[in-house]
Amino acid sequence: MNKILVTGADGFIGSHLVERLISLGYEVRALVMYNSFNSWGWLDTLDQEVKFKIEVVSGDIRDPFGVDAIVKGCDCVLHLAALIAIPYSYQSPNSYVDTNINGTLNILEASKKYECKKIIHISTSEIYGSAQYVPIDEKHPNVGQSPYSASKIAADQLAISFNKSYELPVGIIRPFNTFGPRQSNRAVIPTIITQILDGKNEIKLGNIEATRDFSYVLDTVDGIIAGINSTENIGKVVNLGAGFEISILKTAQMISSLMGKELNIVTDKQRIRPQESEVNRLFSDNSLAEKILKWSPKFKGEEGFKLGLKKTIDWFSITVNRKNYKPSRYNQ
Repeated sequence: MNKILVTGADGFIGSHLVERLISLGYEVRALVMYNSFNSWGWLDTLDQEVKFKIEVVSGDIRDPFGVDAIVKGCDCVLHLAALIAIPYSYQSPNSYVDTNINGTLNILEASKKYECKKIIHISTSEIYGSAQYVPIDEKHPNVGQSPYSASKIAADQLAISFNKSYELPVGIIRPFNTFGPRQSNRAVIPTIITQILDGKNEIKLGNIEATRDFSYVLDTVDGIIAGINSTENIGKVVNLGAGFEISILKTAQMISSLMGKELNIVTDKQRIRPQESEVNRLFSDNSLAEKILKWSPKFKGEEGFKLGLKKTIDWFSITVNRKNYKPSRYNQ
């Protein structure tokens, strides 16, 4: 795998993935969303010597012609580009169909045309809906409880269909709730941290009883990279989760304790999902990843979660890192 294309490279997980690939000596082509500011998203914040080694291209995965040109010449594609905010998917579901389904189709078609050696499609634990049993393994039913999750279910099925129909060497990696530095305020952990750092006396949250399986971003990145050279994950779905379940309330309490701040939680109605759309419980079975990817989380259990939170808090505590965050506004 000499040359790797990373789509969604300008985002939270994508930027960490590119940074790690460069450190391992891979040749990386990074697809960022075209914009008139020539912004590379989080890639702009990487060390200059790292940025110098990245081939950055601007484009849009919704454009099949542009995707064709971007995939050409790459041995491996790590497909992360997607719209991921659940509340925004209620408002603009067609955008999720265009980006997550049609965009994935464009990646698959181009990968087939240029006979890429490996394609890793990044899924999401949201496709499981609320857990029907725990821990959630890869055989758990898929339930589209939001337009976002429905679009990702469709994208996953497209990827599997291209493996079965054309023998395309594609595997699906399904992270659970990834967190860490650079994550947007649409996610709960940055929301809590930035509100506290902004001096808020009341922390606005949605459903605090729901549980999540939080994975530190470096674990997620290592799991994706482990999938590159594996032959056993072709045509398969593999969960990446910490195997540790915790409620949003306990997460907030843990963050407030680490930051030495009193916590006064206020329920913000606009942060509450429709009742039937809320995913109340996520808790992963990561045994398949350990078996076929030889991967297991380094940030595991309560102590691993605390360590990841500490690293995340430290990053957000540097003022320049959160200069573009707006903790006083609800971020869909």
